[in-house]
Amino acid sequence: MERLFTFIQSAPVAGQAALPQLTPDTVEQSINLWDMAVKGGWIMIVLALLSVICIYIFVERLAVVRRAGKDDPRFMDRIRDYVLGGEQKSALTYCQASDTPAARMIECGLKRLGRPVSDIQTAIENVGNIEVARLERGLPVIATIAGAAPMIGFLGTVTGMVRSFYTMANAGTNVDITMLSGGIYEAMITTVGGLIVGIVALFAYNYLVGRVDRVVNGMEAKTVQFLDILNTPQHTEGNGTQA
Repeated sequence: MERLFTFIQSAPVAGQAALPQLTPDTVEQSINLWDMAVKGGWIMIVLALLSVICIYIFVERLAVVRRAGKDDPRFMDRIRDYVLGGEQKSALTYCQASDTPAARMIECGLKRLGRPVSDIQTAIENVGNIEVARLERGLPVIATIAGAAPMIGFLGTVTGMVRSFYTMANAGTNVDITMLSGGIYEAMITTVGGLIVGIVALFAYNYLVGRVDRVVNGMEAKTVQFLDILNTPQHTEGNGTQA
C-alpha cells in the first residue's frame, strides 16, 4: 500500500508533461520598446513625426499662454487712476510696458478716448479677437493629431493583417500558425502607437484650451472694467464722452 501511494505521488499529473519547463532566460524575457517600434514599419515613423510636432506646439503654446496670463494685479487700478486723472500718455506707456493681450486691448481703447463708448468697445473687441486667434494658433493641429493618430495606427494594423494573410495564402500547404501570429503581433504595434500619440495629444489640447479660456476670461473682465471707467460721471464730464 505504501509503495502504491509513493508511486502515485511521484507520477506526473495528466497534461503536465506537455507544459514547457521555464528557464531563467524564459522568465527574464522582456519586450524591447525599440524593437517593437521598428517592427511597426513606416507607420511608426509617421506617428513619431506627429508626436514630435505635437510636443513642439504644446511647449511653444504653453510658454505663450503663460506670458499672456501674467499680469499686474493692480493693472486696472492704475489704469483707472491714469484715465480719471487725465494722464492718457502715462496710461498708454503703462500698457505698452505690460505687453499682454489685455494690455493691448486697453491700449486700443485709450487711443480712442473722446469717441463714443460704443466705438471704443467695438475697437477693443476687434483687438481681442485678434489676440485670441494668436493664443489659439497651433491648437487645431494638436486636435487633428489627437483624432488622426489612432486612425493611422488602425491603418497600420489593417495593412499588417493584409500582409499576414497574403503570406499565408502564398505559403500553400506549408502554413504555420507563427506566420499569422507574428503578423498580428507586428500589426497591433501600430495600434498601440497610434493610441498613445492620440491620447497624449488629446490631453495636451484640452489642457491648452483650459489655459487659453482662463486668459480670455481675464481679458473680458478687464474690458468690462475699462468700459465702466469710461462710463463714470467723472470721466464723462471731464472728457465729454458720449455713450
